[in-house]
Amino acid sequence: MAALRSGQKRSNNKTDLDALREIRQTDSLLIMTSKTMPVSFHKTRVANINIFHREAGDPQAPAVLLMHGFPTSSHMFRNLIPELAAQYRVVAPDLQGFGFSDAPDHKSFAYTFDHIAEIIGQFTEQVGLKKFAVYVFDYGAPVGFRLALKHPERIALISQNGNSYTE
Repeated sequence: MAALRSGQKRSNNKTDLDALREIRQTDSLLIMTSKTMPVSFHKTRVANINIFHREAGDPQAPAVLLMHGFPTSSHMFRNLIPELAAQYRVVAPDLQGFGFSDAPDHKSFAYTFDHIAEIIGQFTEQVGLKKFAVYVFDYGAPVGFRLALKHPERIALISQNGNSYTE
């Protein structure tokens, strides 16, 4: 099955956007990309926050965590995920406040890189990433760097385009 353009109807009269909206009602969704690699969409509850993520590849293969930039989401990796999935388990979360992940109120959630990294660290444990590479981009870089500093035994770092920030 080939990937659909935005707005193009599926055989069941749903667009890709309609299918993604179903994420809010189901735990996962599976689509096939033009590379015929399955990409699944999930929600994982971490510290009372729903973290949306895309996943593809063999769960037993070496893992790569893709960390998106600002103001995007895991959608920015939609073409990279199937390319990597032939050799790797690929996991691409939407950071809190982005994409289909929850966006808690600023009064109840500290939107700091330290706190976001803490939540994403818990997320990696919940989805079973024991040892993995991190591909960081822009806003995802300070989160990925913090993960690598906290768990150097678990993480190899790959930086595509990122910066370090102190808070």
